[in-house]
Amino acid sequence: MKRRVVITGMGVVSPNGHGLDAFAEALRAGVSGIRHVPELAALNFACQVGGIPQDFDAVRSAYFDREKLLSINDNIGYASVAAVDAWRDAGFEVPDAEDDRVDWETGVIAGSGIGGMDTISRTVVPMVNEGNVRRMGSRIVEQVMNSGTSARIAGLLALGNQVTSNSSACSTGNEAVIEAMTRIRNGLATRVLAGGSEGASPYIWAGFDAMRVICRKSNDRPERASRPMSASASGFVPGAGGALLVLEELESALKRGVRIYAEVLGGMVNCGGHRMGGTITAPNPEGVRRCIQGALADAGIEPDEIDAINGHLTATYADPLEVKNWSAALGRAPDRFPYINSTKSMIGHCLGAAGAIECVAVVLQLERGFIHPSINCEDLHPEIEPFAGSVPQKAIDHPELKIIAKAGFGFGDVNSCLIFKKWTN
Repeated sequence: MKRRVVITGMGVVSPNGHGLDAFAEALRAGVSGIRHVPELAALNFACQVGGIPQDFDAVRSAYFDREKLLSINDNIGYASVAAVDAWRDAGFEVPDAEDDRVDWETGVIAGSGIGGMDTISRTVVPMVNEGNVRRMGSRIVEQVMNSGTSARIAGLLALGNQVTSNSSACSTGNEAVIEAMTRIRNGLATRVLAGGSEGASPYIWAGFDAMRVICRKSNDRPERASRPMSASASGFVPGAGGALLVLEELESALKRGVRIYAEVLGGMVNCGGHRMGGTITAPNPEGVRRCIQGALADAGIEPDEIDAINGHLTATYADPLEVKNWSAALGRAPDRFPYINSTKSMIGHCLGAAGAIECVAVVLQLERGFIHPSINCEDLHPEIEPFAGSVPQKAIDHPELKIIAKAGFGFGDVNSCLIFKKWTN
């Protein structure tokens, strides 16, 4: 019998709010965290808007002393703050650095899509080119290595189970949660902090600007720039931030007597193999449908039990295809289609952090009984128009909300899908 996995803590650093209450209020109110970014304008980017957590230097300084701050860039910082918040939210105390005890039952899976590019571009490359390697200091490697996020969290919280940083483009955060769920199910860990982060840097976003896949038509109206499912969508808005969720074996959570937010019923990860229309940048529709159906099978539920979908939905040409794939995978025509929304309409596409931040959004909606709006899609794409009754333009109070599916479809033709259930037992 599979061990059941629940969520007992969460932390989030988002463009439209730091902390669960601020984030939930912003989601319910449809508050955009997209702003004009002067640095992008100065660098002649076509897209000059982005979703960046606000006042993060002050936030970071309130959590860590000067010694730790020397090793914490934005990518690691977003993850570390979110991890500390999630750990405390789950009922634990942050251990003293001098305490030698290790929590062998708890691990970390916290990834990113691109990682410490800001440190590489602003520090490593210039100093190497100037012949100043010896002046670079000893803190550089831990900021630029791909496993820097999980390593830092493990050190902060003295965690001794699996400590890993995964990377699967936009699917990263979802995959971290799925891997954590699987590890706990198999009895290899009692709990795992899972999620992802991504720094805010023009050096991360430049390639997307060159590809012309990010929005360039709303530089004067940042809050209107991210338009998933809209006929006037013109590309995704780059974003940054981080989120961690504490996944825990049910019996452990019940024994500790802590609040349980939701249960992770199941999940699935696959790849379309770059065939049948799939490429490095486009999903194979058959792969997407198989991923969704695999998640349902793993969760042991029927398609009609899905109350809502938190889609990948990025404001690109792929949005209509995604909605059609959901309809086909669930066997639910427009008149029977569940609610579907896009958190990216308010925060942009946070790349490796997207899945993690959006998983927190899903759990908050389940726990607090509402469905957040998808903003900026009053002009639905013609191919999505038949599903208009399922696309909330304003927040919907829904205390009976029970099950939400969360998707992530990333560069590389990689797919992930999670099934979350509100905790009621």
